[in-house]
Amino acid sequence: MSSIVFRAVPLAMLGVLAVAGFSSAASAQGLNTGAYGTRTPYVDAREHYQQDRIFAGARNGSLTPREFRRLEGGEYRIRAAEARAKSDGVVTPAERARLNGMLDRESRAIYRQRHDAQRVGWWR
Repeated sequence: MSSIVFRAVPLAMLGVLAVAGFSSAASAQGLNTGAYGTRTPYVDAREHYQQDRIFAGARNGSLTPREFRRLEGGEYRIRAAEARAKSDGVVTPAERARLNGMLDRESRAIYRQRHDAQRVGWWR
């Protein structure tokens, strides 16, 4: 009989936690129901892809340590600009356009630095 009691308590608690989790997820979605909100999935995906390109360049030697630091600084500036755009609760179309322009420039810089003649460990 005691094993039934111990089993019922965790299952009941699990149900309460599940309901609490669903309600908090629903309220979080409610914050961004406006025309624009603060979600920037396209910008976030581009940032992630560019980070992958930078680290791939560092791994294969096509980026020198100085180039790596400079490109990482550019990525940091983009993340800071995105945080500023989100700070008032709305990312406007103009702010999105500015972020995309910054990402475009950074993408070109990554390409140029990865395809220049400078190499680290050319014997690899």
